[in-house]
Amino acid sequence: MAKPKPTGDQTMIKKINTAIVFDSVLKGGPLSRAQISEQTGLNKATVSSLVMDLIEAQLVEEIGQGESKGGRKPVMLLFNAQAGYAIGIDLGVNYIRGVLTDLRGNVIEERQWSMKRPDMASGLKQLTECIEKLIALAPASPYGIVGIGIGVPGIVDDKGAILFAPNLEWDRVELQKLVEDKFNVPVTIDNEANAGAQGEQKYGAGRGISHQIYVSVGIGIGTGIILNKELYKGASGFSGELGHLSIEYNGKPCRCGNRGCWELYASENALLDRASEIGLEGELDSLVAAAEAGDQRAIELFHSIGSYLGAGIANIVNVFNPDVVIIGNRISRASRWLEAAVQEAVDQRTLSYHRERMRILFAELQDRSAVRGAAYYAINTFLGKVRNVG
Repeated sequence: MAKPKPTGDQTMIKKINTAIVFDSVLKGGPLSRAQISEQTGLNKATVSSLVMDLIEAQLVEEIGQGESKGGRKPVMLLFNAQAGYAIGIDLGVNYIRGVLTDLRGNVIEERQWSMKRPDMASGLKQLTECIEKLIALAPASPYGIVGIGIGVPGIVDDKGAILFAPNLEWDRVELQKLVEDKFNVPVTIDNEANAGAQGEQKYGAGRGISHQIYVSVGIGIGTGIILNKELYKGASGFSGELGHLSIEYNGKPCRCGNRGCWELYASENALLDRASEIGLEGELDSLVAAAEAGDQRAIELFHSIGSYLGAGIANIVNVFNPDVVIIGNRISRASRWLEAAVQEAVDQRTLSYHRERMRILFAELQDRSAVRGAAYYAINTFLGKVRNVG
């Protein structure tokens, strides 16, 4: 006797349908129940039942009546972005930036603290204090703090441990476990350039673009690679360390152990070192101010750094053939004086077919791309769990 064909488990079917209805409201709201039924193909009774579950879970809310096409006015539904809050952290080499966002990624609070290259123990203590301050700023909500995302300037494994962060001088830190144990919420740790790429794709200059490379230019250089709208992380999860491309065979020694790394010639650190050599003291903002005031030395310095930046970007373009390259982090403040030099170097050094439709953009979120992307990681983890409830 033939075995009966397996049928779908009812609980699983409900989970799938709940996710379909939830995504409809999340991405297309405000919508009526009838519109959800039309868009998804689910019958009206099923939609009504699942919507009621989502309302009871305080993830969807009724926001009043919409326009009628004849008959009773429909009740419109919207995702409740204040059902919970997320924390995003950009752990820099000499700063910590943090944001508190709602579940749409809208920034509710933002704070920044200086961090003068501390030892690991004091750095972790300061990171914990920053997170505590952001948590204290969160309004009351059904789900509270749903998660924490942290972008770090180094190599991170799939368990959220920092394996190697040469500019931060931290090594083998189980950061995800430490933060989860402290705050008892889900934590995502990733390279800050990956977080920056996600931030620009979700909220900034990369919206809707399939193939994009985000170049984070701060104390060092990191890159986040998005191909077919998905973050590319490589076989071991460590892709994107293009700041350590060798651009000079017998060049300067790098903290990573290599020589002639791209970030030694095109990063904010390289800019400040070159500035000091020609008698221009101060930080990035003072150099930008000098260029704005017409100081030719500062203008020429930015042009030189832009040329090196463009040389590395040309290698990226020739390898990945992206739609756009987005230059982000702090150096984007100087876009006015970098742009022409970057473009010139890319035009000179790339294959014509690769650059034909490729654009170079500066980050719309400027130096907030990584912190916004880190918060997005926390939001996305929470929403993934919601889709599995039913």
